[in-house]
Order: sequence, then C-alpha cells, then structure tokens
Amino acid sequence: MKLHELRDNDGATKPRKRVGRGPGSGTGKTAGRGIKGQKSRSGVAIKGYEGGQMPLYQRLPKRGFNKPNQKKFAVVNLGLIEKFIEAGKLDASAEINEDALVASGLVRRKLDGVRVLAKGEVTSKLNLNVTGASKSAVAAVEAAGGSLTVATAAAAE
Repeated sequence: MKLHELRDNDGATKPRKRVGRGPGSGTGKTAGRGIKGQKSRSGVAIKGYEGGQMPLYQRLPKRGFNKPNQKKFAVVNLGLIEKFIEAGKLDASAEINEDALVASGLVRRKLDGVRVLAKGEVTSKLNLNVTGASKSAVAAVEAAGGSLTVATAAAAE
C-alpha cells in the first residue's frame, strides 16, 4: 500500500448537498425548503415549538429553589494546609487566618469566608482562625494538638 492509495471506507463520507443550483440538481429554486412560510426564510430557528401542543419544557414540573442570599465559601482541605506547611508556604507556628491562606496561594479569594474540611491528614500543631469548619475538621486539628476557632460573628450574619 502506498500513500496515494489511501482512502476512506465505502460509505464513510457523503458529498455535501449543494442546494439552489438550478432545476437539474433536484434541489434548485426553493432549495428543499418548500414554498413560503417561516421555515422557508433565512435566519429562523423555531426551538421548542411543537405545533401548538404544550411544549415539553412547560409540561415538566418546576423543581428546586436557588436561595438569593446564600453564602459562598472558599473550601480548603486540611491535607492541603499540611502540604503547604511542609513546602514552607505557610508558617505553622503563627496563627493561620484567611488572609494568610490567600497570601500563600492556597485560596484564590475569600468570597464570603473560608471553610475548612477534614480531608487529608494533619500532623502539625495548627492554630487556625476561619469563618467555618466541619466538626470532623475541628476534631482532627484538636487531635493533632492544635486549635481551630470559627468566627461566629461572621457566620451569624
């Protein structure tokens, strides 16, 4: 087999339909769109219209609710904090607050606060001060000999 002998399998490609190219082509004049009406014109897209029948998106029930004033927290795992301490980007001896987490690059932005979750292992003695934390995260930090304080004033807002 040579390069010039390569070709697609039979039926793998179809020639493109050239519409509006005269009566001999079979798709001339109206180009297969019929005569008159909205669909014969260009720039028309009738999405979700089912010929007067109630459209599917209206037949299905509405579900869920988006709370308009919900808080969005930046989430940090304990394992990541430990990794950053080992890399020297965070100082375990000093208090680690939200500003320190942002400065180290662990959190991009605070949003409505930082919430600590318990994924990963903690060996360092940490002194964390954040907006929120899971119960298991608090237990894990205290088991390692550290303290995790949650700012209740910001959480109560």
